[in-house]
Amino acid sequence: MIKIVYLIGAGAGDVGLLTIKAREILEIADVVIYDRLADEKILNYSPNAKKIYVGKSAGQHTLTQDEINKLLVEEGKQNKIVVRLKGGDPFVFGRGGEEALYLRENNLDYEIISGVTSAIAVPAYAGIPVTHRGVATSFAVVTGHEDPTKPESTINWKKLSTGVDTLIFLMGIANLPKITEKLIENGRDKNTPAAVIRNGTKFSQEVLITTLENAAADVAAKNIKPPAIFIVGDVVNLRGKLNWFDNKILFGKKILNTRARSQASKLTKKLENLGAEVIEFPTIKITEPTDNFKTLDAEIKNLRDYDWIIFTSTNGVEKFFERLKFFKLDARAIGNAKVATIGSATAECLENFGIIADLVPKEFRAESLIDSFKKVFAVLYTLFPKILIVRAEVARDILPAELKKFGAKVTVAPAYKTVSAVENVDAIKNLLNDGKIDFVTFTSSSTVENFVNALGAEILKKTKTAAIGPITAQTLKDFEIDADIVAEKFTIDGLVDAIKNF
Repeated sequence: MIKIVYLIGAGAGDVGLLTIKAREILEIADVVIYDRLADEKILNYSPNAKKIYVGKSAGQHTLTQDEINKLLVEEGKQNKIVVRLKGGDPFVFGRGGEEALYLRENNLDYEIISGVTSAIAVPAYAGIPVTHRGVATSFAVVTGHEDPTKPESTINWKKLSTGVDTLIFLMGIANLPKITEKLIENGRDKNTPAAVIRNGTKFSQEVLITTLENAAADVAAKNIKPPAIFIVGDVVNLRGKLNWFDNKILFGKKILNTRARSQASKLTKKLENLGAEVIEFPTIKITEPTDNFKTLDAEIKNLRDYDWIIFTSTNGVEKFFERLKFFKLDARAIGNAKVATIGSATAECLENFGIIADLVPKEFRAESLIDSFKKVFAVLYTLFPKILIVRAEVARDILPAELKKFGAKVTVAPAYKTVSAVENVDAIKNLLNDGKIDFVTFTSSSTVENFVNALGAEILKKTKTAAIGPITAQTLKDFEIDADIVAEKFTIDGLVDAIKNF
């Protein structure tokens, strides 16, 4: 049995900076021993691993370094794959070298997986390159934890102050007055541009542009707290031209995503790409229908009897094909039936299973599909068509009711149902009450209903609401909430565009 401990750098903060190799190891880990600086979203890559928190902050250590070393050995001897997950890079003030030596002394194999260090990534996200032709040809990364006044300091302040173009101090906010004093005392120009970057690479990033002389006073005046880095050098002046991250159109906005967790990532990613900080607060989850697919399974056996199959959502498509697979069938099972969808997203989902929809209305709602079918029936049918609607267990009845008026024989087959999945209600309530949420997004009537059931409608008056379409907006209206944003195109992309334009 192969036993190995991986010392992994989690990167500077943005989950996207995690390396491919790190993710691959996290996915097969048996144990993850992690720091507070590792973004906890990264832990989602290890759903089956035992997780042990050993984070440290100023004056508060969950475990001492010696205890962490012993824990690595203890877990390493019992388990196949152990991950020691650190913020940044294990070998840049991460004490990874000490841990590696201890593992070797105890005859355990290990591997180092480097992370994107905050010393480079954080300035980059602030539009500050650590080197630049004609401005800086050298840089140094310095610990900010060491007290620069102690007699045994290992920092050569005289050479450091004037011998390196760009200075980057990690974890140095508490010692900033002494750091700036030592640099000026040893020859660094007091007017040298400087920057303090808090929560770098994250959507809560804050950047303070100052000078070496004024840095400590400016930080105190703005009450900037760790984690933050301090950068000194003429490269700071490039931020005005190279700033990109906090120039994004939604930067500084905090958005609540109420979509089901299994679907939330698409909306979250699109909003994050525009700079928003997104908090996922699923109000629904997708489950099996009450009849445990009894109706749908029965109709799958009779698919060739149908003239039309209608899918009203991507969930319906996915569950339909899951049941086909269960019976060892594929798209050929639908025979000569034509297919209609409500919405381009549903049609695109259908294409993934090899079927091109015959009918997709211009407006992505039942009423538009009904209008389209009026024309279809007038042209194509002399006999009453048989239609199968694959949809959620609870949905508006307008579609089957209107189709029956045309003489169609309609069967509704529930493929899934949505149920309440609300968690962390108190935390979300506090954020809304404190005015810290800029938008709440709703992608269906059920997300609205479950949100209101959990938190009440009144709290929505303290923020802005964004609805994916008029049906969802009407559900908000039923609770006396006027949607501030209603997407013109009733898709995730349409909702994102509406927020962006707003």
